[in-house]
Amino acid sequence: MNNRWFQLSLGVLAMVMIANLQYGWTQFVPPMHAENHWSKSGIQVAFTIFVLLETFLVPIEGALVDRVGPRLMVVTGGVLVGLAWVIDGRATSLGMLYFGAALGGIGAGAVYGAAVGSALKRFPDRRGLAAGLTAGGFGAGSALTVIPIAHMIAASGYRHTFETFGYWQGSIVIVVGLLLTTPSAVDERLAAASRVDQNTVSVGPAMMLRTPAFYLLYVMLIMVATGGLLITAQLAVIATDYGIANAPVSFAGITLAALPFALTLDRVLNGISRPAFGALSDRIGRENAMFIAFMLQAVAIGSMLLVAHNPIAFVLLTGLLFFSSGEIYSLFPATSADIFGPDHATTNYGLLYTGKGIASFIVPLGSVITAATGSWMAIFIVVIAFNVITALLALLALKPLRRRIAGDRKRLFAAGVKRIAA
Repeated sequence: MNNRWFQLSLGVLAMVMIANLQYGWTQFVPPMHAENHWSKSGIQVAFTIFVLLETFLVPIEGALVDRVGPRLMVVTGGVLVGLAWVIDGRATSLGMLYFGAALGGIGAGAVYGAAVGSALKRFPDRRGLAAGLTAGGFGAGSALTVIPIAHMIAASGYRHTFETFGYWQGSIVIVVGLLLTTPSAVDERLAAASRVDQNTVSVGPAMMLRTPAFYLLYVMLIMVATGGLLITAQLAVIATDYGIANAPVSFAGITLAALPFALTLDRVLNGISRPAFGALSDRIGRENAMFIAFMLQAVAIGSMLLVAHNPIAFVLLTGLLFFSSGEIYSLFPATSADIFGPDHATTNYGLLYTGKGIASFIVPLGSVITAATGSWMAIFIVVIAFNVITALLALLALKPLRRRIAGDRKRLFAAGVKRIAA
């Protein structure tokens, strides 16, 4: 039961089961708007509430995981995420929809923090890969359900779909939670085997918040997360605005409407990118992998502005965008644990992860700006700039700063210091 690969697979499965709370959301927006006549921006506030609570409560949930282990937190999270979708399916007002989103955010944050924290602690030698596989479950977990959800919404309505998926996804998370065990102390021999500098001196969250490295990582995460969240929440709306949502697309022997084709491909590539870039960062360094990924995302968004009215181009470019945006959920947690050590990895990354919540504020703002300007260009240009700036910060600011910190921690470890007070 304590085998680290088995425990990693459990974490990945739990992440797969909560993925639809975020990545399946866009499919429910048009039918909710049509049936209830709620504004699209009003509906997207629920998405923002979910992301905010999923992110901003992770530090608290992470601290609990570090204290009591992952089992109780994941079981509780499974109950909340299942209940959230049942409430969404029965919501008769935006207030009730927001309540469901709040429960889902709390539950998903508990599962996310526990799974990622466990991966960071169990795999100091392959931290990027382990974090990437875990986060990949969240990124690609909804890929297999894109078409079933679309068919169920068309056949039985969005309310029945919400409830059905809520029941079985929540149940699986509960079962997974019961099988989880608490990670043991980090094996220093495994840490020494890593090609990336591993700080064996652990820094607590209070001390971490006093360091420039944390705030540099935090600003970088906010900027680069903006593009991925914006497209995730608005993809169906963007495809509709471009007039290609239902246009047939044939690729690799498969023919589907552009939107479900893009959603399926995007989920797969988003999930693949997390372990792929995580493993790459284990070999070439975190900052070098960040530079490659962030520049790819800037290219993908810039290209979408020019040719996304073409259905095939829309499918391929959104695939490239999701491939180049998902890796932040492997690179940033791995970098955080590298810099601040393993003992408080769940809590420390939870604090960093709140940057995703800050980025989520731009999601409803995107609808407002687009309605005012009649175009997606303004918001996309901002996102492109964010990605280019973040790519340069990775090489020119983060890389030299992390090398300096690694040298300081090695001197402390040689002097017998293994932990700096929380």
